[in-house]
Amino acid sequence: MRRLHTCLAILTTAVTAVVALLFGTVPSATALQVTTIRGGTILYAATGAQCVIGFNARSNGVYYGVMVGHCSGTYTTTWYADAARTVQVGVTAGASFPIDDYGVVRYTSNTLNLPGDIALGGGVYQDITGVASPAVGQSLCHVGRTSGVHCGRVTAINATVNWSEGTVYGLIRSTTCAEAGDTGAPAYSGTLAVGFLVGASGNCTSGGVSYHQPVAEVVSHFGLTVY
Repeated sequence: MRRLHTCLAILTTAVTAVVALLFGTVPSATALQVTTIRGGTILYAATGAQCVIGFNARSNGVYYGVMVGHCSGTYTTTWYADAARTVQVGVTAGASFPIDDYGVVRYTSNTLNLPGDIALGGGVYQDITGVASPAVGQSLCHVGRTSGVHCGRVTAINATVNWSEGTVYGLIRSTTCAEAGDTGAPAYSGTLAVGFLVGASGNCTSGGVSYHQPVAEVVSHFGLTVY
């Protein structure tokens, strides 16, 4: 048995050497590390910011993630999948804040898995099949990285909020509660993307009010499709 193992080892080494000679270095099975990014995934900016992807989208074979503008920064921002900022995944393709509050990341890595769903926590995912422009009274849920999934109803579709950095217009206001750290939470109604959380008041103990940037405005401006 020892001789058989030795012969097999020699044969394997010889075959590997021939393949390497003909085609270059043979990649190991673990060389290709696939990173998954979906709605609710945190990306890390070169600026030090940590921002949540609201939804994935695409256009002409190019893939994007949409997120909050006041977090995403300038057009030159580079994005990473890890806090150590070693796994680069994209660059900012566009952003608006104030007036609007959105940013768009163009994914640049070819080792990404980009499903069209959002993570609800505990290994549960919500499939997203399109975009909705909500009406007053419509139910809406969002999933924050601090407080998890909360649902409420839309109370306004053209709300204005004055921040210290400036005024943001055309927001969705809802009774969906939020906690500190939930900014960027993807908001959805059934299988349809609605927006992402840009600000809130109150909390999930006593109740509160949330404001969402409509995702329909973002994908329309950039010619994207949420899938």
